[in-house]
Parts: sequence; C-alpha cells; structure tokens
Amino acid sequence: MSYVLEFFLGYSLPRITNFHNGCTKFQDLQQIRLRLSYGKCSAVQKCKKIQFLQQGLNLELADHADLHSFREEAEACDGRDSDILPHVQTLRNFPKEELFGKVVMVRLDLTILLREHKKQQSPAAGIISTIKYLHKAGAKLILISNWSVRADLQLLKLEYVAEFLSSELEQKVIPVEFGSGFEQSLMEDRHKSDIHLLENLSHFKQEQANSSEFSRRLSSGVDIFVNDTFFQSHKILASNVGITGFCYASIAGFHFDEQMSQLKKIIEMNKWPYFAIVGGNLAGKAAALLFLASRCDGLVFVGDAAFQIMHAFGLPVPMESVEQESLEAAHVLVEAAKARGVQIILPKDFWCLNDYYPSQMKIFPANHIMDGWKPVDVGPNTLEEMISVLSRCKKILWIGAVKFSSSHQESAGASNLAAMLYKLSQKNCDLIVVGKQACETIVGKSSHVTADMIENASIVWEFLKGRKLHGLLALDRAYPFELNWDALYANTTLPLVVDVGSGNGLFLTRMAKMRKDWNFLGLERNEKLVRRCLDHVSQSGMTNGYFIATNATSTFRSIVSSYPGDLVLVSIQCPNPDFNKTEHRWRMVQRSLVEAIADLVAPDGKVQAFIFFLRYPKVARADMSCVFLQSDVKEVGVRMKKEFMKYGKGKLTVMHDLEDITSHQDGWLNENPFGIRSDWEQHVIERGAPMYRLLLLKSSPSG
Repeated sequence: MSYVLEFFLGYSLPRITNFHNGCTKFQDLQQIRLRLSYGKCSAVQKCKKIQFLQQGLNLELADHADLHSFREEAEACDGRDSDILPHVQTLRNFPKEELFGKVVMVRLDLTILLREHKKQQSPAAGIISTIKYLHKAGAKLILISNWSVRADLQLLKLEYVAEFLSSELEQKVIPVEFGSGFEQSLMEDRHKSDIHLLENLSHFKQEQANSSEFSRRLSSGVDIFVNDTFFQSHKILASNVGITGFCYASIAGFHFDEQMSQLKKIIEMNKWPYFAIVGGNLAGKAAALLFLASRCDGLVFVGDAAFQIMHAFGLPVPMESVEQESLEAAHVLVEAAKARGVQIILPKDFWCLNDYYPSQMKIFPANHIMDGWKPVDVGPNTLEEMISVLSRCKKILWIGAVKFSSSHQESAGASNLAAMLYKLSQKNCDLIVVGKQACETIVGKSSHVTADMIENASIVWEFLKGRKLHGLLALDRAYPFELNWDALYANTTLPLVVDVGSGNGLFLTRMAKMRKDWNFLGLERNEKLVRRCLDHVSQSGMTNGYFIATNATSTFRSIVSSYPGDLVLVSIQCPNPDFNKTEHRWRMVQRSLVEAIADLVAPDGKVQAFIFFLRYPKVARADMSCVFLQSDVKEVGVRMKKEFMKYGKGKLTVMHDLEDITSHQDGWLNENPFGIRSDWEQHVIERGAPMYRLLLLKSSPSG
C-alpha cells in the first residue's frame, strides 16, 4: 500500500517524516492546506471514514479515492464542537434580577483553592468572582465540593475551610454538616443572603454513585444550580449530574466558562503551523490521537509515547519500553498521519543510564541503544531538532510527560523544552499546556507565563476521544448563535408570535398567511421537521415566518430576548407527555420556560391581540398580550395551567369572561380562538375527542 496518497487536484502529500529522514517543509504544508480548502466530499463518506479509523478494525486504509483531508473530516462530523461541547446557559448571560432571594447551590473546586492557599498563591479569580457575584445579587448560597489536599489534614477540616473562604470572600461562611437537620438549617430565613459550606462530599459513597435520593436531599429547597468545576465534567456525580434534575435552572459559573474556553482552544484551527507535543503512555488513546492528527500539522512524541510510535514505524527500540496495550493506538495513528501528511517528529538520541552503575550516563543514537543501558531523557540532538521545528509554530499543545517512566529524576529535556516554549509564548505563539507535570515545569520558568494551562489531563484525553462530558451535558442549553433578525424577517418592528414545539409548522404558516403584519417564529427540537418548514418558507417566498431547531425549554429566553419588536403571543400546543416518569413529568413546560415567557411577553402590546380581533372585538384591547395553551390530554392541560400560575410571577391571568367560548363547568375554552387548527388538533377533533384549551393574558400594569 502506498504511503504517499494522490489527492484530488493531482497534488501529492509528502511522506510522513521524522528525525531519521528529514523534515517536511512548512511551505509544503501550507500549499496542502490551500489546496485542501477547495476539496469537497460527502458527509457520509467523511463520517464512515472516521468511524472506520476510530474503531481500528483494519489498519489498511481505504482506496485513494475515498481519502480526503482529515482536517475537513474533523470539522464536518467529529461532533466535538456541538455534541461534546454544547452551548450551555452561563451565569454571565443569566438575568441578574432572577438571582435575588433565590437559593443557589454552587459546585466549586476547593482542591484548587486550598492548594493555591497552601503554596501562598492568589486563589483562582474565576471561582471567587462567581461566589461574590451571586452574593452581591442577593442569592442565598450553598457551596459544595469534594476536596483533598495531600499531607495536610488541617485543610480537610470543614471548619478550617469555611474560615479560609470567609477570609477570601470577606463574608461569613457558615459550615454545615449533611445530617438530619440539613434541610431545615438551610431553609431558615430562606431569603437571607447567607453563604453556607456543606461538608466534604467525598465522605459520601452516594456522591460517586450519583444516587438519585442523595441528589434530591442535596438539592432540597435549591432553586438554581451553578456548576463552577468544568474539569470534573467527565465524572458522573450526584453533585454535578444528579442534582440538575431537581433544580429549575442549571447554569455554568464564571470559572467553568473560562475552563471550557481553554478546552475549546485545543480544537480551534485559528493558527498554523499547529503542533502537538505528546508524552506519557498511549494505551486506549487511539481515537484521541486520530483527532489530534486531524487538527494538527505535526505531532512531536516524547517520553514513553515516543517508543510506541518508533516501534510502529519499525525502528529498533528496547523491547522493555514497548507497551503491548499501546500497539494498536500507535499503528492506527501512523497510518492516519501518513494519509493526511501529518509530520511526525521522533527522538534522534537519548540520555541513557547504566543498569549496573547508576551514576554513569551516556548519549546513544535512538536506533542503537546498547544492552545494559536504559533511556531516561531525550538527547541534545533531539532537543535541537525539536526547538528548530517548534520555533516556527504559531500554536503548540503540550500534553503528557516528557520524562520516561523508568526515570525517577527531573527531566532536563522537559526543563529545556519548557524554557523554549516559554520564550515562544511571549511572542506570537499560542501555547496550551496539559497535565500537572507539564504545567509545573512551565510555571517553574516564570510565574507570568502567557499560556492556557490545564492540570487535569484526564478530561482533555476524554474530550479528545470524543467521550461525553456528563457534567457539561447536564446543564441547560443556550442557543449558540446571535440571530440576525433583519435577515430572517422583512420588518423586525412587527409584533412577534412564537409557537413552542411547532412540529410540522402547518399551524404557524397558516397563521402567517392570515396576518402579514405580524412575524411568526417556530421553535422545534426535531431538526428534520425544521428543515422541511424552512424549505417551505423559502419556496413560498414567506417574509414573516421562520423556524429554529432548538430546545425552547432552555433557549427561549436567549433567542426571543434579542428580538427588536414586541412579543405579543406564545402558543404551546399538545406537548408530548413523558409517561416514563412518575407523576407524568412533562419536559417542555418547566419553570425556566414559564418564567422566560412571563418576563418576555410584552405587557403593552402596541396593536390589538389578533386572536380576538375578528371574532371577539369586545374583549380585545390595545394593551393585551397572550399565552395560548392546549392539549388533548387533560392531565397535561392541568399541569401546564398549574406551572404558569405557580411560576408566572403573577403577571399572567386566566381569561374567564368569554362566555361564548368558555365552558362554565371547568373553565376550558370550547373553541380555538385563532380559527386555525394545528394538524394534531384537527386529528383529535375528527375522532370526536375533546381538546383542553386555556388562554392567559398579560396586561399592562395599569390595565
């Protein structure tokens, strides 16, 4: 099988290179990038290719015609950008006024704070700023964490940690044990702006097990959950996953947001050449290495990782340094790198230690290490080559240890490499350092390093493998884009009508045809249905209708709040009930959605509410906006009414005075006030079943 692949446009990718056969010119890589930018292949081909490689089912690559740029493949269908790192609600974008008087539980990383305190360093600004912001906003705070600090039992004591936080926050922090009186002690004077610290959660096995009952007790009385510990998001814990099922809003804190941004930088292809320095072991990291190969222009292997790649190339290495469990990852990576033309850099020489005379050290070529000597560090020629190549980079990722597992001393190679990277970080080179050892080595060069440093390498490897970050996925979603309303509607000053769960869009499109002086927006989770609706909008030339694929339960506020005109009507029709949960817990109508609707529906609609303008002119008023609810399941209708009455903040009232359309027995509307039925409503009516309809009005304060 040829290792040089002929791509479209007739351009040959260079052979994979290392220190044994010379370096690929950066000009060649840039030419490849320019040529690949014009290449196209189907999403199906790309996804199949990535699945084929990541599963490692066959080391033989597919036919040349099916091989395309791994960079394009990663962008097209690796899913890490949207699926693994979805856009979530953040404290920064959460309405500050909604925090006043609320009980807010904050999950923070006390291990970081206590370790910095022990080293007499300034605490992480993001963690402290989250707590101070919430307290200043008038929230009652409950701080939770599972912390550990080695060789210092004093820092493990609840009272000591509470005292330390009191000093940092300049506010009294009250220590609380998770006992029988826990809920009562927290709920006393509920609206008082106190700060409580719950005892160390690592003491509870239910925390690690993500116990539902433990999560319920933990969140008792809590309104809002703020997760400020992103680097534990790969773990499934009661305090970062289970708790979110019992709080009406779950959002990311300032520190969480900052840490997530650091991780995103690894996958951003904003600068090149982009090289990754990879150390440590490679076992179980095939998918992660493939992903790096799809994003980086070159990979530099150091430490134990270097031997695995050298062995995959067929180069002689000490067999005791070969990890059998890493062979598959090494071979899959080598084949993938060859396919894409990724430059691989391997050590040229090593410092070696004599097995019998430990004080003796000697430099050996990488391909000729004598018996009785074991590698402990990269040699001077290797460092020289590494520095020469990396000095041309505009972006560098360093992940994993440089030294070898057989060495118990500090690596001079790591120190020299860190010194070079520090100098580059002071210039126009983005530096990302991952792993405790690598971070400590860099910080040892200067306390003012211009780099993104992530000590927790585990979450980075999990992310690169494409694994789900459950602590992140448990948070409420936010709409990822800033909408250009002028591009969606011909006139953005017109009143807006939003249909939550718009389905196939028939109801909304018919309404849009009836009222040209209103804009209509459908929010629907089913992307396939949304695509069909948008096709119809485009083909019909409609200028006052649009549809968005999203979960409106958590994104309603972020989407609708930016609309320039007034929101005068929201409709929720026939939400699908989830009968798999106890008490028929329907997922669509939840507190976060109800509060957003109550806040955003205009209190003084500038035109008559069109739902009455023809059929019920007597009750139509110029200052009236509405919420329309209906379902063919009575329990759903009752629940929706209760949720809006409970969480509508007293801003919404049920319309009772329409005698010609209201049943005197139970208050449901007999008729649809719009005069236009949804397809499901029509189906229910045709089979003779009842519909349960409700109209909520929001009048101006003086109305």
